[in-house]
Amino acid sequence: MRKWLIATVGLMVLATLLAACVPKPTPEAFKAGMVTDVGGIDDKSFNATSWHGMELAEEELGVEVAYLESQQQTDYAVNITQFVDQGYDMIVTVGFLLGEDTATFAQQNPETKFAIVDFAYDPPIENVLGLTFATDEAAFLAGYLAAGMTQTGKVGTFGGIEIPPVTIFMVGFQAGVEYYNEQHGTDVEVLGMDLFVGNFESTDDGRRAGEDLIAEGADIIMPVAGPVGLGTAAAVMEHPGTMLIGVDTDWCISAEEYCSVTLTSVLKNMDVAVRDAIAMAVEGTFEGGTYVGTLANNGVGIAPFHEFDDDVPAELKAELEEITQGIIDGTIDTGW
Repeated sequence: MRKWLIATVGLMVLATLLAACVPKPTPEAFKAGMVTDVGGIDDKSFNATSWHGMELAEEELGVEVAYLESQQQTDYAVNITQFVDQGYDMIVTVGFLLGEDTATFAQQNPETKFAIVDFAYDPPIENVLGLTFATDEAAFLAGYLAAGMTQTGKVGTFGGIEIPPVTIFMVGFQAGVEYYNEQHGTDVEVLGMDLFVGNFESTDDGRRAGEDLIAEGADIIMPVAGPVGLGTAAAVMEHPGTMLIGVDTDWCISAEEYCSVTLTSVLKNMDVAVRDAIAMAVEGTFEGGTYVGTLANNGVGIAPFHEFDDDVPAELKAELEEITQGIIDGTIDTGW
């Protein structure tokens, strides 16, 4: 009996040791793919910022990430199809223009989770999270700042394509200028509200738009056109006394070669929103609907003044802080 017991215990120990030596199967990594809008992954704007959110998810959550670039609008469906066919768990599409294709593929593939930057659906789609941003709030601050800093009494803006994610910046900017005029009895003029170059890629178009606005007297310009705005920045560099306001990301970081002329940037924190959307999918808390980035939740904001920090009067900085709170509590209307 004693020998049998010893043998049995020995077999159990051996089995335990052998089991420990057998590698345990590891779950497949969660795969998230991003489809860019035209302009490329390194557009120093919304594609690049959204991709940074994907990289954050890879770093912080162990997610496997990849991207496919869209060179033209006909690439949207092709690229989404590729990720679907490869079994990606989540697909992030970037830009208002991908709204129709994203909805189509989401409805055809209900087990796949989708997030789309700059678009939302009404009624919502169960497996799609729209990532939207109240950029009118931050652009209002930029407009107020521009009105307080202009020396010519004229500031300018223009868009890439006339779609809501572009015009929301421009409307907020104009409203901020008008609010400054009301508060200070000034008559600062906004140029370019009806100017759209028709694309998000051509820096030549951005340069021409910038030069035209400068010729009309604008000494501060906010281009809302992705890489097109880099052409505007180049034009501003060639005209001493003029300044630029970047959009989407802090241009002193994403386009540091133009920091010397960048007064501030209107921030749309798409990277944080994309990272959070993927985190919800990984954690099992993902729901379709709409996320809205605001001043209150730090989804939007304006960048530091960097090289112009000493030039912005303390009084103007204090007014911007008061206006920020007024927008948050609803006592100031941004015009959108």
